[in-house]
Amino acid sequence: MPATRAKLSQAYPIGSRLDEDGRLQLGGCDAVELAREFGTPAYVVVEEDLRARAQTFVEAFRARTQDFDVLFASKAFPCTAVYRVLAQEGIACDVASGGELALALRGGFDPGRIYMHGNAKSEGELRFAREAGVGHIVIDNADEIARLEAIVGGGTPQPVLLRVTPDVRGRTNDKISTGQADSKFGFSLADAPAAIARLRDSTALDLVGLHMHIGSQITTAEP
Repeated sequence: MPATRAKLSQAYPIGSRLDEDGRLQLGGCDAVELAREFGTPAYVVVEEDLRARAQTFVEAFRARTQDFDVLFASKAFPCTAVYRVLAQEGIACDVASGGELALALRGGFDPGRIYMHGNAKSEGELRFAREAGVGHIVIDNADEIARLEAIVGGGTPQPVLLRVTPDVRGRTNDKISTGQADSKFGFSLADAPAAIARLRDSTALDLVGLHMHIGSQITTAEP
């Protein structure tokens, strides 16, 4: 089969193709020339592809509701250039460390549209998130409630989400399944009601919702 007729996998950036010489073209750039200039291995990110995929998610939700937000998961690629492109596309951002938060802010994300995650946030990271004006902090454990309350003090209440483990195992590798009962993340179904009650009584924290995550690389909808 001629190389120009080979069909590329959908894993490649939108618009990728093989030219008449069978050389891969990414965002209008020859992959062989990129390798010569930057060496290998190298990550090549196509800006047009990033923007198109972000808007595909936004448009899919907007077709059904106006009450939604699409978040970029920083752990996928914590790179200021990528943050900048996605911030320009008007989506929100998920960070799970002080480093990711610093990069997201430097990349241009509105702090009010950043969600701070993580099951081992330090006091310094919580304070950084608060001082930066992070829109939502996801509470992962009871100790975090107390520490964040102390940081907020008598200031404007901090909007928070409570991470709850739903006792649902995602159909994926055990190392990246996070929703089962023995997960190290979040509150169990048994402990969540007490945590919710505590947050509702708090004058420093404003409980606005629950957060759940059952794993990564899940390819079926049933879980």
